[in-house]
Amino acid sequence: MTRIQGETRPADGAEGAGDSHERHPMPLGERRSYAAPYESLTFTLVTRARRELTVTLAAQPVFDLSRSVPVSRRIRRTVRHRGGESALAALGRRTLEPMDLKRIDLQTLNHGLDLLHLGTDDSGVLPAFWRTVASSGGRFALLCAELQHGGAPGTLLVEVMGGLEQAPPDAVAEAIAHFETAALGIILHIAPDAGAARRLVGAHAQCLAIDFAGVAHENAHEWLEASQLIAVAREACPQVMLLNLRPDRGLAAHTAGATHAVFAGMDAITV
Repeated sequence: MTRIQGETRPADGAEGAGDSHERHPMPLGERRSYAAPYESLTFTLVTRARRELTVTLAAQPVFDLSRSVPVSRRIRRTVRHRGGESALAALGRRTLEPMDLKRIDLQTLNHGLDLLHLGTDDSGVLPAFWRTVASSGGRFALLCAELQHGGAPGTLLVEVMGGLEQAPPDAVAEAIAHFETAALGIILHIAPDAGAARRLVGAHAQCLAIDFAGVAHENAHEWLEASQLIAVAREACPQVMLLNLRPDRGLAAHTAGATHAVFAGMDAITV
């Protein structure tokens, strides 16, 4: 069963030659906003089509909305073309071969576990592409890589994203069953759409993740529709994690049915 629990710290590569990675640590005792990452790391990867990508991982605090405390860490992944181009959109990811996606996922697992710093009672969230998890070879590679890393203590949750909207619920259920163990779990990252949540009821997942960066939820009128989306997701799944939620909507989100959140930054934008 998926568990995002175990209170952690206060929250106030690629294959082959030419791979590189860079760490950007942040002292854990330093006061930080709800959304500030603890630590980040960047590595490069060259695809089979000789496209050079830059992958950045950042560890974010996951809050338990019932207690308003950080209880886990989530790795946010950003994939960009090398040279400063904008991040790959979902459509762009489809141009990558399954082997490239699997390599990105394996390197994310390898570096991400180092960023999570899991203790025995901790839990952490790492992303993986649906196309990796959907294939038996991809699942096997991820599970073997996790074991080779030393069998990290605590609970590791795999946040599956990209393509779930087109996947049959029974295929999703079959794939994620391999990750539902005492030390592993699955979170399904779905589009911010009530229909997407309803159609995955048959997948029997324990947690849904919804990115609120694309959901209007600033004023009272917008929040009414947003809260309805949360309620539908909670009916479909025991746990609902909201990403990029405004910190001032934490209590309202919990009332609507959300269980966890990764908050968005609220800093003023300067030009």
